[in-house]
Amino acid sequence: MMKSANVVRLFPRHLAVIVLASAIAIPVWAQDQVSTGTSSGVSTQSTATSSTNQAQPMPMTEQPLAAQKEGFWGRIYPFARKNWVKRQTDPINDRLSELDDVNAKNAQYIRDVDARAQAGIQKAQTAADAANQLAMAASTQAENANSAAQSASTHVNQINSTVNGLDQYQQATDIVVKFHGSSPTLSSDSKAQLDQLASSLTGREGYILEMEAHSPLAGSAGIQSSERLSEAVKRYLVSEHQIPVYRMHSVALGNVAEVASTGTGDQEQKPERIRVSSVHLRLMENSLAARAGASPQSAPAAAGTEQP
Repeated sequence: MMKSANVVRLFPRHLAVIVLASAIAIPVWAQDQVSTGTSSGVSTQSTATSSTNQAQPMPMTEQPLAAQKEGFWGRIYPFARKNWVKRQTDPINDRLSELDDVNAKNAQYIRDVDARAQAGIQKAQTAADAANQLAMAASTQAENANSAAQSASTHVNQINSTVNGLDQYQQATDIVVKFHGSSPTLSSDSKAQLDQLASSLTGREGYILEMEAHSPLAGSAGIQSSERLSEAVKRYLVSEHQIPVYRMHSVALGNVAEVASTGTGDQEQKPERIRVSSVHLRLMENSLAARAGASPQSAPAAAGTEQP
């Protein structure tokens, strides 16, 4: 009976101990579950933060979350206090704020790099355009220089041809001025012939007049007579038409017969006897006359003479 009484008295105490232990164990178990979840969340957040930091050009040093002192009631029933929750989330919010700052800095750095790259590209494009313009200008100058060189070469060739042909004269035309007997007096027909010849020489260059004077007289008398005839012709051209004296060259041949063609080409030629006093004029031109672009107009030849 006494044992039964003792059991009856001890049962409420044991029950009270069991209830008290349950009341203590359940909050502790709940706190362990929350700590495990928080640790998992923090680990996941740390992993994401590490991946983000690896992708960013400016890494951030990770700082461990400091353990918070919860106190007695925080360990017993932590969900009953907002301050405990705030203390648990404040490190996470701080870390997120740091990540936002890093992202903002990286975005600004990317914008700065892009601006510098665009400025460099624009500068390079401007330099390339300027170089292209300089190249085109240089090409134009080279073409102009080539054209000038070709023109100068052509001009030099023309000058060389002109210089080489200064002493090479070709006959342009000839006339025969006849006199009456041995008198050096010019007739009206002879003056008309000389006037027409002189008018064709106005403004011309590169020519000379060759004169061969003939007289039917023999010996020195014929030479002196033919010399007076040639002097009469030169005197008329100088005084009436201002033909320069240095352009006229004469020779007194007397009664030396001229060699005349028989008209058969390569057939033999025979001398022609001098019967009339005359002066045979030949207009000769060199390369200067050819450079002028046109030769003096040919004066009509007297009867019995040939045009070249």
